[in-house]
Amino acid sequence: MWIQVRTIDGKETRTVDDLSRLTKIESLRLKIQDIFNVSPQQQRLFYRGKQMEDGQTLFDYNVGLNDIVQLLIRSQTDHPDSPATKDSSGVGYNDSIDPGIGMYKINELVDCRDVSIGAWFEACIENVTRAPKGQITPTKGKDVIYHIKYEDYPENGVVEMRPVDVRPRARTLLRWDQLEVGMHVMVNYNMETPDERGFWFDAEIVSLKQTSPSSFKISGGPECKHCKADPDAECRFCSCCVCGGKQDAHMQLLCDECNMAFHIYCLNPPLATIPDDEDWYCPTCKNDTSEVVKAGEKLKASKKKAKMPSATTESQRDWGKGMACVGRTKECTIVPSNHYGPIPGVPVGTTWKFRVQVSEAGVHRPHVGGIHGRSNDGSYSLVLAGGFEDEVDRGDEFTYTGSGGRDLSGNKRIGEHSFDQTLTHMNRALALNCDAPLNDKDGAESRNWRAGKPVRVVRSSKGRRISKYAPEEGNRYDGIYKVVKYWPEIGKCGYLVWRYLLRRDDQEPAPWTPEGVERIKKLGLAVQYPPGYLAAMANKSKKEACARPGRGGRKSKPVEEPPSKRVKIEETFQLSEQQQQLIQEDTANKKLWDEAMEHLKEGPNFLRKMEQIFMCVCCQELAFQPITTVCSHNVCKTCLQRSFRAKVYTCPACRHDLGKDYVMTQNKTLQMLLDQFFPGYSKGR
Repeated sequence: MWIQVRTIDGKETRTVDDLSRLTKIESLRLKIQDIFNVSPQQQRLFYRGKQMEDGQTLFDYNVGLNDIVQLLIRSQTDHPDSPATKDSSGVGYNDSIDPGIGMYKINELVDCRDVSIGAWFEACIENVTRAPKGQITPTKGKDVIYHIKYEDYPENGVVEMRPVDVRPRARTLLRWDQLEVGMHVMVNYNMETPDERGFWFDAEIVSLKQTSPSSFKISGGPECKHCKADPDAECRFCSCCVCGGKQDAHMQLLCDECNMAFHIYCLNPPLATIPDDEDWYCPTCKNDTSEVVKAGEKLKASKKKAKMPSATTESQRDWGKGMACVGRTKECTIVPSNHYGPIPGVPVGTTWKFRVQVSEAGVHRPHVGGIHGRSNDGSYSLVLAGGFEDEVDRGDEFTYTGSGGRDLSGNKRIGEHSFDQTLTHMNRALALNCDAPLNDKDGAESRNWRAGKPVRVVRSSKGRRISKYAPEEGNRYDGIYKVVKYWPEIGKCGYLVWRYLLRRDDQEPAPWTPEGVERIKKLGLAVQYPPGYLAAMANKSKKEACARPGRGGRKSKPVEEPPSKRVKIEETFQLSEQQQQLIQEDTANKKLWDEAMEHLKEGPNFLRKMEQIFMCVCCQELAFQPITTVCSHNVCKTCLQRSFRAKVYTCPACRHDLGKDYVMTQNKTLQMLLDQFFPGYSKGR
């Protein structure tokens, strides 16, 4: 397993390999020290908003394959997790240190200007140094560099500042009668949303204009629009939201989060008196402080992880190094999980290095299981990996052995046969694909085998020992097969097993045929590796070479991910005459179709490009029942309706004002095209 470690400023990203999901955080710090040359005491690691603490494992933080962990490097003067220095009165203070150069001292509070936007922010000076020789300074004779840290943005770390961008902390507030034309002052302004509060900028007063409120009164109507301020009517909006009574107003508490009122005797449990706390939250809004993980604290014990076999076993085996344990980094959403037939954009002959990648592509969802299906519906896919020695593979036809019959209790992956298989669960699901009534005693043979439900078949390189049709490396998608018959028999193991005869029924040529080999070459299909895999393997090989006798244990620089070789694709994506006609009719999306047509020469990658072009900006999925707006953006009908219910009447993509009375007209032409390019995707929506 490997992950990416990136500095908090995003300037440097390195791969840390040879990890396990059970790797301790302190062990990870040592690996980071070798790569970044940063001591463990100076490292602050963050993952998904949590600070990673020693004593925990990567599994505790759910760190997945190739995930990014952020590294914040503490300055040499910082002491990790140490309380602020306090005087005898308990008030924290900072001693200013005179560096002997410059106008400001170390630890002095100043204002600093962000040169990218021109706004001023409060900061503290961490260090003062002289500019290196040859560096151009803004003011003649002032070769001072201030190292500052923003108070409200500690994630930026220590930033170098020129003297012209540093000045004493502003602290004087001016009243209206003190302002004069020509004065230079600091004003707060939001350039993106002028009605909201923004950043502080320098400004010159060019004119003064005072506006006074109107002298006449405006009728505001009743205070509560629900009960019309009727003192005798019960109302759960302006009074107690539990009983609705308006009595005992002095015994009511107002929640600082939801702004709802509660009688202290209506609470569960009731309160005897009004609490002295300045802030009060109702039981619905209050956070359980025992569940909050503060900075520097370890994670709370998870009930779900506490029940896992890996947590209850006494074995000390490191189970976290296998690729089946890393979890998916993405999920196939173009079709639902119960989709029968091919996956759009995945041609026959596509090969992945690991099973988890097959799951991410949606071809076979389980990471470990050989059959994917539902016992009340059918089987959608299976993996032929040579798990049984008496299976026969003839390429276009093979016998498959069902699942079960082995003791896989605890956290076992494999085991010897110890009891008979039954036609239940996944075995029953695969039997339902046969075009015959279910028979759990003697099996059945299909009336018309081509009329059965399709099964996607993936051959694994593990089956190479019993089949010449298995790939030499990885896991290969071999197309659609149908169940011809199934029957029970006594296997070589001595126990009852269920056998299935499957036959190929796919228009695409098989990958082992000359036609299939030629098509794979034209499509430029090669083994697909996970991101960072090649770099991790190169680093591992380099470390092993350095550790050999005679090398002296020399360290080497980590290898970056090599750029992927661009394979020339000779077979273009073919459009039917109906698809070409529909594309011409969809004039509202002419610009998008012109962009998509440029990728026809990329073969199956054309469908991936279409996913990006016609993706809904709200749900980040392929648009379903698309609404093409006047500004030429495509949004799901349900997503746009949800936006309108929230009283947002603008285009989700460009904020073009659509108007409250906008008529949502479905683009049926585009919907027909998407159904043809991605068959089955509508069923999952």
